[in-house]
Amino acid sequence: MFYAYIIKSQSQKNDKWYTGSTNDLQKHLKQHNDNRLTYTKGQSPWGLIYYEAYLNDEDSRSREKYLKFNMGKRYLKIHLRHFLSLTR
Repeated sequence: MFYAYIIKSQSQKNDKWYTGSTNDLQKHLKQHNDNRLTYTKGQSPWGLIYYEAYLNDEDSRSREKYLKFNMGKRYLKIHLRHFLSLTR
């Protein structure tokens, strides 16, 4: 299985989101939280807030790219509006 995912920093210092893709979601989340990945280093703890599963890597990477930009961000804001209202 391959995954496109969104994690959110649970640090009180920031409210950052990170979008990525992987073939091992639990292992990758642990790497984010252990500060072993460049883009999320120093912003832990991270919590998984959204993911989608795919049968191949190309589809998960394509979805990751979509979620990172305008239409994808709009999709997430609509899809996660209840969650977002609870975290404010």
